Amino acid sequence: MTPTFRILIGLAAIMGADGVILAALSAHQADAARLAAASSMLLFHSSAVLAVVALAERGVVHLKIGIAAAFGFVVASTLFAGDLSLRQFAGHSLFPFAAPTGGTLLILSWLTLLVAAAWPRRK
Repeated sequence: MTPTFRILIGLAAIMGADGVILAALSAHQADAARLAAASSMLLFHSSAVLAVVALAERGVVHLKIGIAAAFGFVVASTLFAGDLSLRQFAGHSLFPFAAPTGGTLLILSWLTLLVAAAWPRRK
């Protein structure tokens, strides 16, 4: 297993842990819909990162494009969830349009994974 895969697995683990923490906080705070959305984004995409690592390692998807998609999931989920969490706890945004930027990057990461799956493998 490459160091890049290990880094992605570690980042997915952090995303998963943060997703559970945000889910717990959303269950105990009034008007915490933002935290629930942030939690879901982190939990869903931590699993996606792990899936991409498994697919790339087995050669099912194009290695470099798959890795780009996985890092895209990490960055975009963190941006999206970070912005929503900051709004909940600090009352302001990370920067203007941070959550929509994260959401757009998530869509692009999914489309990147599509390209990785469609790209022919080198023999």
